[in-house]
Amino acid sequence: MTSMHLRVLFTLFAVAATALYAGFASAQPCPEKNLIYWQAFPAGGESDISGRHQQMVLKKKCPKFEMVLQYKPGAGGGLLWGQLNGLPGDGYNIAGVNLPHIFLQPLEGEVQYKTEDITPVYWFHYTPDAIVVANDSPVKTFADLIRMAKAQPGKLTLAGSGTNSANHVAHEKLNGLAGIQTTYVPFKGTGDLTTAVIGQHVTGAMSYSAFAVNTKEKVRALAVALDKRHPLLPDVPTFKELGYDWVDGAYRGIGVPKSTPPEVKKRISDLWTALNNDPEMKELAFKSGFELVNVGVDRMDAFMKERQAAYLISAKRLGLLK
Repeated sequence: MTSMHLRVLFTLFAVAATALYAGFASAQPCPEKNLIYWQAFPAGGESDISGRHQQMVLKKKCPKFEMVLQYKPGAGGGLLWGQLNGLPGDGYNIAGVNLPHIFLQPLEGEVQYKTEDITPVYWFHYTPDAIVVANDSPVKTFADLIRMAKAQPGKLTLAGSGTNSANHVAHEKLNGLAGIQTTYVPFKGTGDLTTAVIGQHVTGAMSYSAFAVNTKEKVRALAVALDKRHPLLPDVPTFKELGYDWVDGAYRGIGVPKSTPPEVKKRISDLWTALNNDPEMKELAFKSGFELVNVGVDRMDAFMKERQAAYLISAKRLGLLK
């Protein structure tokens, strides 16, 4: 091969590499400075775990920038969400948001925000409901829980993250579907209720499959709200197997201040699409019991209308609708 041929091949390779890099960069938009990622729940729960996953993958994709996690827990997430619109709408202040929380909490009227005050730009994963007890709990099966609850109405206690939250909704659903009466004990977040469950200060928790997966050496799930058994919890039956039409859970996403311009919202949505589609993110999510979803700004209005209609049923169950 002549030197001229080599130069031609090198030029073609350089052009192809440049095009590939440009496509790669456009598909994975890096921020221009550090992101401040506000968390509405304490460290140690599902929101924190997912935030750290995103922090790790962003660092790999965009090594010059950091995702800085900040925590402002309280009122089941309502403290942060009530202050969200006071943050700069610059695209570098983002906040974790949750469903059904942001629909149900304002209906009660105890939080300082309305559903329409929250501006989600991406929903990135879903965590199925699960009933969890300590490994050495006398409650060994879902049938044990139901039998004990019927024998002692109101005595069994199930911890959960927040009030008018996904856990609270699931607790009321359990009581209604199973015809039992158990008592819901709200905590600031999943991280805060872990000790209470392991120490059996409560009977168990109405939590998520992710909690069961991430603490499986200390707790076990009795049932999960999935269509089929979770591969990391192969011995745990679904509610459908147990005779209950129950496939539900919580969604987690990213919200921004209302003052954020449309093009900036799109930029954040595109960034989270790139994070969610990364193979490492998929592996991290699977190992932690998260079900990844991809709802960006282009699908947001339709998705929110769909979820709002579904959550009206939950609101009635909680007595939030007059």
